Amino acid sequence: MPLRYNLFMTRICITPFVQGTGGMASFRLKFEAGLKKRNIDVTYRLDDSFDAALVIAGTRFLPDLKRVRQRGIRLVQRLDGINWVHRVKWSGVRYTTRAIYGNFMLSLIRNRFADRVVYQSQFIKTWWEDWYGVTNKPSQVIINGVDLDFYNPNGEHERPNDIYRMLLLEGSLARGLNSGLFHGVAVAEKLAEKFPIEVVVAGTVDESTQKKLQSKVPVKFLGTVPREKIPHLIRSSHLMYCAEVNPPCPNSVIESLACGLPVIGFDSGSLKELVGDSAGVVVPYGANPWKLEIPDISALAESASEVLTKQEQFRTSARKRAESEFGLDKMVESYLKVLLEN
Repeated sequence: MPLRYNLFMTRICITPFVQGTGGMASFRLKFEAGLKKRNIDVTYRLDDSFDAALVIAGTRFLPDLKRVRQRGIRLVQRLDGINWVHRVKWSGVRYTTRAIYGNFMLSLIRNRFADRVVYQSQFIKTWWEDWYGVTNKPSQVIINGVDLDFYNPNGEHERPNDIYRMLLLEGSLARGLNSGLFHGVAVAEKLAEKFPIEVVVAGTVDESTQKKLQSKVPVKFLGTVPREKIPHLIRSSHLMYCAEVNPPCPNSVIESLACGLPVIGFDSGSLKELVGDSAGVVVPYGANPWKLEIPDISALAESASEVLTKQEQFRTSARKRAESEFGLDKMVESYLKVLLEN
């Protein structure tokens, strides 16, 4: 049952205010839409008047968080995965510095400021508790949700009839984050032994990585795609390859399932948790993902063949999976319980 609120008084503070095309910014926009649908006001100022605060990213304004606690207002932290690639692959000074600093700030907020913690997947919860210890704060897992009307299988598309299209949809596959791009293209090359196939990459890919990619199949780089065009892009594909290694809780996977696009990938991170048993195929990694070793390309290509030959079956299952697990209303209500219930 949905929670009941005082429609004239309830206000949630979301901090920090983040903008962009994916990740935290995407969550903020979706969550705000759900709050407004329930006539709940939103503020971004920690010195404002509100009923509860949700911390969705690291922030340097720790004194403000402390004052929120002193006011007796509940402070809930939403946690993503931990920065880790810099530990095994040099990604530049800027990325490494931001990764280390980000981990430090998030763990500090978790340990000293948050009243409650929300993890975006069971994988993330286990990961944080393994690396940084179990906290004495109440915590739970709330998987991301999407607007099932906006992300749906029935809108316009340009899915080709003469070639299969594999979609890679990520915020960034640049520099140190590019391992999954090379793995995905390798899977496509293996599939090309049986099927005509092309790869479409949406997201940031640096010029150096593009030049290093020598592919036997066509690869098209779209760059960053506006949010409003993503459903059309997803519907115009035959399968989505999850290119992130140890993905915490990728929105791109959930959005793809909601549009009826089956997802393939290796069993690392939360991918199996999201895709389940029938909305795509997830195979054992076959190596150590934490060392960015090369996965079992042949095994995934063999399993992905079934997705291409049984498109309607997998597309139907993908949408059903999204309707069952990843509706926006379900996510918003779960967050409100953590924020507002005693």
